[in-house]
Amino acid sequence: MNYHRVFLIVLDSMGMGDAPDAERFGDAGADTLGHIDASVEHFNIPNLAKLGLGNLKPLTKVPPAKAPMGYYLPLREFSNGKDTMTGHWEMMGIHTVSPFITFTDTGFPPELIAELERRTGRKIIGNKAASGTEILEELGEQEIGEGKLIVYTSADSVLQICGNEETMGLETLYKYCEIARELTMKPEWRVGRVIARPYVGKKRGEFKRTANRHDYALAPTGTTVLDVMKEAGLSVISVGKIRDIFAGAGITEAHHSDSSVHGMEQTAAIADHDFEGLCFVNLVDFDALWGHRRDPIGYGAEIERFDEKLGELMPKLRPDDLLMLTADHGNDPTYKGTDHTREKVPLLIWSPSFRKAGALPEAESFGVIGATIAENFGLKMPEGAIGESILGKLG
Repeated sequence: MNYHRVFLIVLDSMGMGDAPDAERFGDAGADTLGHIDASVEHFNIPNLAKLGLGNLKPLTKVPPAKAPMGYYLPLREFSNGKDTMTGHWEMMGIHTVSPFITFTDTGFPPELIAELERRTGRKIIGNKAASGTEILEELGEQEIGEGKLIVYTSADSVLQICGNEETMGLETLYKYCEIARELTMKPEWRVGRVIARPYVGKKRGEFKRTANRHDYALAPTGTTVLDVMKEAGLSVISVGKIRDIFAGAGITEAHHSDSSVHGMEQTAAIADHDFEGLCFVNLVDFDALWGHRRDPIGYGAEIERFDEKLGELMPKLRPDDLLMLTADHGNDPTYKGTDHTREKVPLLIWSPSFRKAGALPEAESFGVIGATIAENFGLKMPEGAIGESILGKLG
């Protein structure tokens, strides 16, 4: 059968074991889900278990379901990368050949910093990979007192700029980010996103980031399944940072989330309303709060919180709804460094109308997701898109 509504939820970074080419990325032995399972005292995820997660990925604390409710399969990433944008774009059919550039180890090149200083009229401080909250504690007073500009990066392909809403002003911060986005369009400086990081407070211990973050992302390099859906008059509702990841392309309605729990609450609220099309959700806390900070206990607790909210969403789904749960890359919280990890990711699929369930063959790209959604709505895949539909195997 075909489905009226599709809910695609991305558990950002919840990989399930190193990909066949992990060694090429320096990630041999990475296993986000497996190492979380080995680290936590308890792993209470009954809803994910019912859908078949323990059948797909052997876990010590999550036994396989005797009669799983959903279909489940591992996905390999076909594109050359292990970042958020590459993973999400591939889900919607884009094959990324040239990976986005990261500046985690070196900071941004002196030439880029000098040009950004010239264009903004401010001396730049920071220029290193750092936690956003930690760099504010370190440099926030200096930025405010001396009129300087905090620029930093992370393990992702991002250039982030901090600005105090009371002393610098949001519009000035946004203007600086627009300048940085223009500069980082050069191939040698090409980052996936420039991010405005506004904050309030005047001294250490009082700085707080606000909800006025704004991402300046590269537009997808080709037409995506989202574009095709929007053109066909279908709803494409984004929750979390999906709109930013796709630079707004193909999105008909967007919801900003304050946390992954909030994102699931928003998704449950959306499920109460009728629409025809896709609700596309990114839950970033797994990655941002726990993966990069190498905290397997916190990561495991976040998955448990998600599972609880999943239990609230599933009863709201109708027989002609389809639920797809997946990830965009790995971020093993027990691994070296703070970078993403090149891993396979799970795909769990469920509908209340399913009469059968079980394992499906491993897919060679994340594009299976977009291809399945496109076929469901009777749409042709964009020219050059990757991915093969498995719609006919469901039910």
